[in-house]
Amino acid sequence: MGRGKLRIYLGAAPGVGKTYAMLSEGHRRTERGADCVVGFVEHHGRPRTEVILHGLEQVERRTLTHRGATFTEMDVDALLARRPAVALVDELAHTNVPGSRNAKRWQDVEELLRAGIDVVSTVNIQHLESLGDVVEAITGVRQRETVPDEVVRRADQVELVDMSPQALRRRMAHGNIYKPEKVDAALSNYFRPGNLTALRELALLWVADRADEYLQQYRGEHGIRSTWQARERIVVGLTGGPEGRTLIRRASRMAAKGSGSEILAVYIARSDGLTAASPKELAVQRTLVEDVGGTFHHVIGDNIPDALLAFARGVNATQIVLGSSRRRSWQYVLGPGVGASVARDSGPDLDVHIVTHEEVAKGRGLPVARSAAQLGRNRIVAGWVVGTVFPVLLCLLLTHVDADLGLANDMLLFLALTVAAALLGGLWPALASAALGSLLMNYFFAPPLHRFTVSDPRNIVAITVFFGVAVSVASVVDLAARRTHQAARLRAESEILSFLAGSVLRGETTLDALLERVRETFAMESVALLERASDLEPWKPAGSVGPGPAARPEDADVDMPIGDHMALALSGRVLPAEDRRVLGAFAAQAAVVLDRQRLVGEAEEARRQAEGNRIRTALLAAVSHDLRTPLASIKASVTSLRSDDVEWSEEDRAVLLEGIEDGADRLDHLVGNLLDMSRLQTGTVTPLIREIDLDEVVPMALGGVPEDSVLLDVPESLPMVAVDPGLLERAVANVVENAVKYSPAGTPVLVAASSLDDRVEVRVVDRGPGVPDEAKDRIFAPFQRYGDAPRGAGVGLGLAVARGFTEAMNGTLAAEDTPGGGLTMVLTLRAVPSGPAPARGTVDAGHDPGHYGGDDPAATAGAPGADRAGTDHPGTDHPGTDHPLDTGHDRDRTTRQKAGPQ
Repeated sequence: MGRGKLRIYLGAAPGVGKTYAMLSEGHRRTERGADCVVGFVEHHGRPRTEVILHGLEQVERRTLTHRGATFTEMDVDALLARRPAVALVDELAHTNVPGSRNAKRWQDVEELLRAGIDVVSTVNIQHLESLGDVVEAITGVRQRETVPDEVVRRADQVELVDMSPQALRRRMAHGNIYKPEKVDAALSNYFRPGNLTALRELALLWVADRADEYLQQYRGEHGIRSTWQARERIVVGLTGGPEGRTLIRRASRMAAKGSGSEILAVYIARSDGLTAASPKELAVQRTLVEDVGGTFHHVIGDNIPDALLAFARGVNATQIVLGSSRRRSWQYVLGPGVGASVARDSGPDLDVHIVTHEEVAKGRGLPVARSAAQLGRNRIVAGWVVGTVFPVLLCLLLTHVDADLGLANDMLLFLALTVAAALLGGLWPALASAALGSLLMNYFFAPPLHRFTVSDPRNIVAITVFFGVAVSVASVVDLAARRTHQAARLRAESEILSFLAGSVLRGETTLDALLERVRETFAMESVALLERASDLEPWKPAGSVGPGPAARPEDADVDMPIGDHMALALSGRVLPAEDRRVLGAFAAQAAVVLDRQRLVGEAEEARRQAEGNRIRTALLAAVSHDLRTPLASIKASVTSLRSDDVEWSEEDRAVLLEGIEDGADRLDHLVGNLLDMSRLQTGTVTPLIREIDLDEVVPMALGGVPEDSVLLDVPESLPMVAVDPGLLERAVANVVENAVKYSPAGTPVLVAASSLDDRVEVRVVDRGPGVPDEAKDRIFAPFQRYGDAPRGAGVGLGLAVARGFTEAMNGTLAAEDTPGGGLTMVLTLRAVPSGPAPARGTVDAGHDPGHYGGDDPAATAGAPGADRAGTDHPGTDHPGTDHPLDTGHDRDRTTRQKAGPQ
């Protein structure tokens, strides 16, 4: 039995119509006679979705009970037993309730596909695993329910269900997605135009890339080499010269004229190792390409035009941008140049743009740096042709032209060919040219003609001198050519090493960047830096770049030892011996970079220790007065009570005892904060997380403030929170006491709690002087007190301890302006996920919120106390636990500076 086919409807946001499209497809297949059933669909109370669900056979769901709460999930066993041709399964990224057959719904779908059942499903773009960071940057919330990208990419069909942000917001306003009481919260938070536009673009780009993968696969399977101009792809050919920046900017302007255009910059390096291109200039051009949204590619190839065209056709490019040649006029006798060759061979499917620049016709500088012992195969062949073929042609020309130039002039012409052979091919072609020229002059031009004898002794001397001069000139020219190549190579090496040393000393190069530079410089496939503790220990990679790096030095094509227990391993080709000098410098710098990175880590640890010492010093300075004050009060009251000289009345005794109690309370509070701060600084705070209701903890935290100084609004219907009750009580107490301190007399502090999807917020609102924006973060630092405390005293640890405890429970504590004046402390905690009609205290505290419970996106976004008992099973077709809908405050508003510090 074959594998079933998977079709996925992909949407940018909840409400675009994925489920409706899936059900419409189910009706179409049913009308065509297909056996189609509904495996799982959640309509979320949307009338049109509920109506279209009628007429389709639905497989009964499986009921599960988890810690007293009841849930329904798709019954995979029932579907496998029913064996329909097509199953409609909504919300592919959904996480099943513990006790289900599989942990994720996409795993259920995989079982159905393996059984030969076709599946039609839905998923939102924010639930793709690879896009978690991007979606978090857009929405501010990390997605908890995700599906691996590979699952969606393997789908036989992926269809985008698209809707403009304006149309989606109108659907929302008309009540087609959520109930009226939830609309305002949704529109002002998750469904803001900016969020929807960004998510829509993300979905469009993902589908476009998927379509491009299909196109590339099809072209590869059918051997199509011609360009299909489905999307503008502009390839920029770089030489490493200064004109590269002009070409990149020109390509960027060309790409800007067409939406979706792509820029690919490619540098073609020869396969013989080091090149004459400036690594610094290439690095600058790589950065420029990335800045304009393109990609940089490094390709190996001896024939530049062929390699460039092969790369362009391989990526289905539509245009190639090249710079006008830097050759001088006379250099064109050596060939047409890269630009002309590419334009000639590009064919009708590739447009070639030749861009002028300031370096045109200024020359290419020194030749490509090669080995001193190798001038290149093409040059050697050309040298042999000039040294052996051209003398014969010259002899034929001189013998058939009726012009008696004389033996001396004939010798000069043959000597010119010998010099040319030496320039092109080196010593051996020049020697062959000298020998052949001597024989030809003896046979054709020195009497007696057509014989290898010479009758005139002067001619014998002339031919001998010619051969000697030819050999000498050939040797000198060959030596000069070799020295020129050596100089070019040394120049390339020195430029590489100079830039390398400078970047490493300035700390601009990371280990991965340095290894990538090694790979590109020596045209390798992969590079790895290996190390081990001793000769008996196995090698471990300290860093690597490229596919399949070597795990041991002996497995690499080239290895460069660095000391006794470190080595640089390169895979790809064997390097000539002369390249190892530069490689040794790279290896030494790699060891330096690795040591520096480790020293940076040690320095950071030392900085943390120094910060701890600073905290301890500040602690001693801060408590010198604050510890003595309550102790002095207690000591004075106790001394008075023990005095035999005064007869204290019961009222006086009560006052003195009250002073002792107050001093002891202040001392206990101060010592508690100091101990808590010490625990936070040493990282020994270990919260014992359990599920609890806020109304059981918050009232207990108000015991240290006067009863009439706080107004409490904590609804009993709030979701439970996963916290350490003791830490939460201390955090709330410190925040409330700080607010009461700064709140005007007669104006109580408001402590209100509300739920926002997968989180619960506790807001402590005061009407004090407030805190300026630039100081809002500093008030949470230890031993920080802004302004004079109007009542009481302290060492400035309360808010620092509160934030530390909150973060230890995976929560946050932040300061905001109170509308109308004052400061609002917002304590955000993780809500316990819940299903329909949950029983308090029955959900597993260790379960990750958002996995199977939670309210509808806007169910808890309104006022505190929103009832969660009547909500449907949440699914994943809405922001739900992944997208908090904050309606209490507009986080984008411009905060108003307050007059005084708090």
